[in-house]
Amino acid sequence: MARNVSFIVFDRQSSERRMRERHRQAAGQQRFVMILCILLMTAYLMGCIAAEPMVAADKPEDAAQDAAESWLKLVDNGQYAAAWEQAAKLFKGLVRQADWERMAGGVRTPLGRLVLRKPKSREYTEKMPGAPDGKYVIIQYDTVFENKASAVETVTPMVDPDNAWRVSGYFIR
Repeated sequence: MARNVSFIVFDRQSSERRMRERHRQAAGQQRFVMILCILLMTAYLMGCIAAEPMVAADKPEDAAQDAAESWLKLVDNGQYAAAWEQAAKLFKGLVRQADWERMAGGVRTPLGRLVLRKPKSREYTEKMPGAPDGKYVIIQYDTVFENKASAVETVTPMVDPDNAWRVSGYFIR
């Protein structure tokens, strides 16, 4: 009987050793898979970063200015209805299209054609008086019109609900 007991004890120790070895192998395989995943993810992210070079339009001021200048071209060409359509949701909620066309035409027509427009300043802000919090850029242009030698245009694009920059305000002084 003593012989059977020692055999059982020996078998139990052997079984425990095999189990520990299997756990050690499994843990090693898990570490290998985890390191491989990390390396693959790093390579993928580095590829994405390399494929997307940083450009000037990544700054909110640049994207806002692009939107403002595109919108101003419509206004410069007397396309007030199209300008209203391209304006921010906030703008369209405050000014009816017919009113905008009448007001814009009444102000811009006497000034004559655009001669020169030069960016003067740009300021990013998330708070505007009388407007909901959001992302805004206040852009001022030194402008020369055919019938007005010196004017300052203030154009305020904002990020609309669809995340596109659109003009929410326009003022000429």
